[in-house]
This record gives sequence, C-alpha cells and structure tokens, in this order.
Amino acid sequence: MRFDATRALIVYAGGLTLAAGWMLVTGAAAPTRVDTLDVRRINVREADGTIRMVIAARDRFPGLIVRRHEQPHPGRTDAAGMLFYNDEGTENGGLIFGGQAVAGKPTAFGHLSFDQYQQDQVVALDQSEADGRRSAGLRISDRPDAALDVAAIRRLDALPPAEREAAIGRMTASGAFGQSRAFFGKDRDGDALLDLHDGLGRTRLRLRVGKTGEGAGAARIEFLDAAGAVTRTIGA
Repeated sequence: MRFDATRALIVYAGGLTLAAGWMLVTGAAAPTRVDTLDVRRINVREADGTIRMVIAARDRFPGLIVRRHEQPHPGRTDAAGMLFYNDEGTENGGLIFGGQAVAGKPTAFGHLSFDQYQQDQVVALDQSEADGRRSAGLRISDRPDAALDVAAIRRLDALPPAEREAAIGRMTASGAFGQSRAFFGKDRDGDALLDLHDGLGRTRLRLRVGKTGEGAGAARIEFLDAAGAVTRTIGA
C-alpha cells in the first residue's frame, strides 16, 4: 500500500491538537496553588459584585459600607483585620486587632463581633490592654428594631470633639444605640465576673471572684437596684 505523507501529517497534527486541548482543559480545572500571597487588601465579592468580605491592612481598611455604598468611619483608623457583609452588601460583623508600645507601655486590642440586621453588634468578644490594665470578655447587647441612623451619626462628625462626645453620650443614654444585657469575663481590676443587665442596661445581678487585695479568691453574688446600689450580697 502506498504511503500517503499528507494524510499522515494531518493525523499527526490532529493528535497534537487534541493533546494540547486536553492539557488546557485539565490544567484549567486544577486548583491554583500559591505558597505565599503578600497583599494589603483582599475583597471577596459575589458574581454580581456585592461585597461579602474584606481582609485588609490598616492603611487599606474600609470605611462603613451600607448596601454597597461606602462612607467614612472616623472611629476606624487604628485597626487591621477582616469585615463581614450580608447579602445586601451591608457590614454585619468583623474581626479587628492592633497593638504597639506607646511611651514604653503596651497597648493592644482584639475584637470579634456580629451585628443585628442593619444595626450594630449584638455579640462581641473583646480584649484590651492599656496603662498596665487588661480586660477580656464576651458581651451580649440589645439593639433597637429600627435601622441604625447612620446619617444622624455622621452629622455629629462636624462638631468639636467634646461636643461630639457629649451628643453621643446623650444618644446612648436615650437608648438610641440599644443596651448591654450581659458581660462575662475579666474586668480591668483582674476580677472574674458575670454581669446581667436589665432592658435599660443597668446591672441588676453580679457574680464576682476577686483576684487581688483582701478579696483575692473570694466569691460573692450581688443584687443591685435600679440606681446601681447593692441591696443584697451572698458570699464574702
């Protein structure tokens, strides 16, 4: 049988094409491995562009994002970490942390929290250290049913610092931001305690175990009235 060089060349070329195509398909399907990824910020988005998570260094940390719209967050200037966003592109929790020595004294913090829908955090795990004192614990909070009025809070940014703090204090006292309902952890004196608060954020029941001084190791239960006065104590 006569050898057909043209046909052989066509078969050979077709084989190479099939082999190359197979390599491309199987290579594209294989996961990409990166041993080291050195970045300042990572945005995780849905297919439609909705932001779902941000991991960032301090100088690339986002402001407050509500329904995919970002605005400044004056209180967020010293943190790095990770923020979480709901299906609508609104912040609903995060993990932030920081720490350094200031004038030879350590200062540090860590915070993990999750937010009520269109509101602030309702569960938070916190650690802080400053001026040689440390605290750590879990806090549970109530928040109003209405959405957080971000616009009203942003209007306070134009006020002088003292006036702004006073205005925020009045809003807090009025219940605009909700109330703390429970805390379990270690206070800045080193005592282990459990505080239970009423609907207005007032401590009404406290379990405490002292760390230092005459109360070191002593345990007691305190019942408090609406004014914060201890009305009954069980234990040392």
